[in-house]
Amino acid sequence: MDESDITSHDRIKVFDTTLRDGEQSPGAALTVSEKIEIAHVLQEMGVDIIEAGFPISSPGDFRAVEEISREIRGCVVCALTRANPKDIDVAAEAVREAAHPRIHTGLGVSDNHVRYKLRMTREEALERGMEAVKHAKRFVEDVQYYAEDAGRADPAYLYRVLEAVIAAGATVVNIPDTTGYTTPDEFGALIRSIVEHVPNINRATVSVHCHNDLGMATANTLAGVLNGARQVECTVNGIGERAGNCSLEEVVMALKTRRDLFGAETGINTRRIYPVSRLVSQLTGIMVQRNKAIVGANAFAHSSGIHQDGVLKERTTYEIIDPHDVGAPDSEIILSARSGRAGLRHRLDELGYGLGEEQFEKVYQRFLAVADMKKTVDTRDLEAIVDDEARMFFEETYHLEHVQVTCGNSSVPTATVRIRGPNGQVRCDADHGSGPVDAVYRAINRVVGEPNELIEFSVQAVTEGIDAVGRVTIRIQADEPVNGTKRQVFSGHGADNDIVVASAKAYMFALNRLIATRREAGGEEKYGVWSMERV
Repeated sequence: MDESDITSHDRIKVFDTTLRDGEQSPGAALTVSEKIEIAHVLQEMGVDIIEAGFPISSPGDFRAVEEISREIRGCVVCALTRANPKDIDVAAEAVREAAHPRIHTGLGVSDNHVRYKLRMTREEALERGMEAVKHAKRFVEDVQYYAEDAGRADPAYLYRVLEAVIAAGATVVNIPDTTGYTTPDEFGALIRSIVEHVPNINRATVSVHCHNDLGMATANTLAGVLNGARQVECTVNGIGERAGNCSLEEVVMALKTRRDLFGAETGINTRRIYPVSRLVSQLTGIMVQRNKAIVGANAFAHSSGIHQDGVLKERTTYEIIDPHDVGAPDSEIILSARSGRAGLRHRLDELGYGLGEEQFEKVYQRFLAVADMKKTVDTRDLEAIVDDEARMFFEETYHLEHVQVTCGNSSVPTATVRIRGPNGQVRCDADHGSGPVDAVYRAINRVVGEPNELIEFSVQAVTEGIDAVGRVTIRIQADEPVNGTKRQVFSGHGADNDIVVASAKAYMFALNRLIATRREAGGEEKYGVWSMERV
């Protein structure tokens, strides 16, 4: 077979073993009803073959394979066996009602397995394999033979075994890298050598089953496809024995994304990948790591400012897969200390905040301050920041530059504030109070000197966790009439990781609104110069 034959446009069958090999992950036991539920979504997704279980291993496995065989009509239902008549008889009974039944049997082919696991000679193992295929053919036309540990086998012996089992009636020959030992170059060369050296290989489909012990399961599987394999064996989320199996979502999307290289396609509806991944994770209890390719929480998330800017200008600058193609939510801009103005502006626009440049810059500087204290800044953080900064449309007469508080169960709460006044001068003062917030407000009053009465104070956590942003809302009432109104109330909002700082900001917000209203009423001269008597 020349290179043009191997890479020509072709159909790759997807053999899903989530319900058999995937369930062998420690702690991943599934009930019969859960297996049936997964089988249905695999069928809907377009999987060609479902390996439903190992019927002789337990009554539960038998029932699961039997029920799946009854209910699944759109794809092949396969049952695993060892190469002995009893296993095969039980499997045949389990898949008896399947619309498209398959029996999957086999033996080890490496000297390690033949000598130490099977305790046979090569010839005895070869003969046992042939007899198993012949026995399975009594029940089903579709028989798959696994040559276990093929990745470490003597190639010449492997060729003989494959030729013999195909002659006995095997329709699919499975070439497993059982221990995840081979590299892509080695495994690809092995598949090519099988295609070239097994005389009757054209009578069977070559399948590959790769484990992930060295992190190369997907790469090895794809190397197999490049060299003649036309069935790939995989599991949802890559679950399985030890480090797991080739991941269905990875191999399917690699074939789709790099069709120019592989010249092949599957029948998978890729928009079902993400929801199926979530379901399998939920039912098995095996969480998907955040940075897992294709289905991880971070697969389409961008935190770096450089990446965010590129993705917002053109998605393909940093994304080779559209998240919608795998059924995932939209690409996510993660706001963190590494995010830039483009990412923040995009998120604010999504939230409906149309900020001018000056307002946006204030919000951006506050965002950076919060981001330095939190790993990520979420929507509620942003809303609090915008409410605190961007809503100050009036001219700020007094600006709080610094606040410091000392307090404790055996000390007098004391606060020191530094405030920049209307003429640019900076003044500091301190006071004590019944608590840290009371002390801060008293210190601010000593500097600003604007008579008022605090009539409402409330605080709430905007987000969860020990590093949550706190939001403070207050209402103050002017002691003197404003615009002829005897009772006028001014509200203030403040947000910060430090609730005392948030309280100080809220008070300054309300004071500045009060002062802005007095300015409009003709009190400009009162606030033009900061008199020394206020200090």
